[in-house]
Amino acid sequence: MTIALSKLEKYFFVEKLVFHSVDLSLYQASAIIDGQEHFIIDNKGALLRSRSLVELHKQLREVSANQSVLRHTSAYDEMIGGADKPATNALEVPLTDNQLY
Repeated sequence: MTIALSKLEKYFFVEKLVFHSVDLSLYQASAIIDGQEHFIIDNKGALLRSRSLVELHKQLREVSANQSVLRHTSAYDEMIGGADKPATNALEVPLTDNQLY
């Protein structure tokens, strides 16, 4: 599911804002609203992404969320031929917007 940034800025209750670490320095964002995760898109319909976490924070500064986290999912288990796991190996680290922009 996706949600436009302009619509997300008007929401009163965003449970969690998730910054996904996709690659070495590529980040995408999603928002959890009413227990469902929605990837955030811009006005052109493209996924909101950036090569800088600070820049992504800047774009999302008008969104008020109860919690912000950086989420990283490792492909290491798959790369070494590890067995399938019933649960994800995602790591979530709490983030705060220090307004470094």
